[in-house]
Amino acid sequence: MAENWVKAYQSAQVMRADIAREILEQNGIAAVIVDKKDSNYPVFGMYEVHVPAGDLSQAQMIITNEGALNESE
Repeated sequence: MAENWVKAYQSAQVMRADIAREILEQNGIAAVIVDKKDSNYPVFGMYEVHVPAGDLSQAQMIITNEGALNESE
């Protein structure tokens, strides 16, 4: 059964995206990092954390409540 995956978080820093993925997985939400960085011009693009569509609201709540992931980009 294929699920629709949606973006729950994005960052210009791969480390922050990886922390978000890890926090979501610790809370029982499957998550993957999608690299949207431009390979020729790495200053453009972001790292996105995607989750199953049904888990989006819970994932966003977890990320919002996680102070370490708040950043200004």
